[in-house]
Amino acid sequence: MAWTADRTELEWGSLSLCKKGEELCGDQARAIVPEKGDSVLVLADGLGSGVQANILSTLASTLLSRMVEGGLPLREAVDALARTLPVSKDRGNVAYSTFTIAKVTPEWAFTIYNFDNPEPLYLHGGKETPLLWDDLEIGGKAVRRARGRLAPEDALLLMSDGAVYAGVGEILNFGWTRKEIGSYMEALFSPGISAKNLATLLVDHCRVLYNSRPGDDTTALALRRRKRVNANLLVGPATNPEDDGKMMSLFFSKEGKHLVCGGTTGKVCARYLGTKVEPTLDYPDPAIPPISHIEGVDLATEGVITLNALVRLAEDYLGKNERYFDWSYREDGASLLARVLFEEASDISFFVGCAVNPAHQDPSLGISIATKMQLVEALAQSLRRMGKHIRVAYF
Repeated sequence: MAWTADRTELEWGSLSLCKKGEELCGDQARAIVPEKGDSVLVLADGLGSGVQANILSTLASTLLSRMVEGGLPLREAVDALARTLPVSKDRGNVAYSTFTIAKVTPEWAFTIYNFDNPEPLYLHGGKETPLLWDDLEIGGKAVRRARGRLAPEDALLLMSDGAVYAGVGEILNFGWTRKEIGSYMEALFSPGISAKNLATLLVDHCRVLYNSRPGDDTTALALRRRKRVNANLLVGPATNPEDDGKMMSLFFSKEGKHLVCGGTTGKVCARYLGTKVEPTLDYPDPAIPPISHIEGVDLATEGVITLNALVRLAEDYLGKNERYFDWSYREDGASLLARVLFEEASDISFFVGCAVNPAHQDPSLGISIATKMQLVEALAQSLRRMGKHIRVAYF
């Protein structure tokens, strides 16, 4: 959902923990975020765990999101699902799937329907703000509804009950209460944190409380209204040296941070800017070459090795996001790039020079122009999957 009038957009991200001993998660998070129109986000929690719970939560989340996407009013979609959702009589007439559904309009009004999941967390101005709930009966089931409006940098956090039960039988006697979750997330919230990392902070602490032996499937689905921020990434000099000036002119004329990858590329930038490259000898990570400083450039890193590390971080971010707790504070080139590209920036322009680097012509190095192009393409694809707006220009 990308509206440019106020330079804000909706960003979402989720993370799940599987119950100990299970390969499939019984929770499902699903989001439909179109360029225009309403966005729909659903978190469903299937009864039990494993394959059966996974199937039930997948059905519930898919049916809800598709009905609303197809134009059915939100309450009617909830009613249709509630009426058809079976109950398990041998478990005290408990529904086969609980769910939370949130709809956000282009005017940033949101409506939440919650059926037997923990109460969602609303962070407004960085502080937990209570939602006003209406108790309804829909399809014969007790459903709660809340309404509000997202201001810039506001966030909503939906969660399954594995979050409030975290720690039972391990570290805590009665689990992590909803009130404690609110205080914890409020303390860690910052306006620049991505939705995926917001969900990661909650789920990872649940993992700690469970002592890495989750007693239940645990999922967090976060959405936030974020400002659109530009960043520009320059990789390699132009194929024809005569085009370097044009490439640099376009690169530095763009709004936003200017990131440069590659030693030769840095020298071309410095020459264009009338300054010099000042290398550092600091190795925060011994596997990643040190960064350099160029006046007029926000970040200058080494090329292929750093890009390769960055691509691996991007793949992890799209999955379990386990390395977030490394790159969120480390000062090596890949971590610094990750903080800008994964969290700060929403719109990223790639300027890719296709010149062959003479230093890479030794076959024993296993590095070629094809390697660089593959890394650039892999990074661009991962950033698109994160919801970034990507443009790539080759020179």
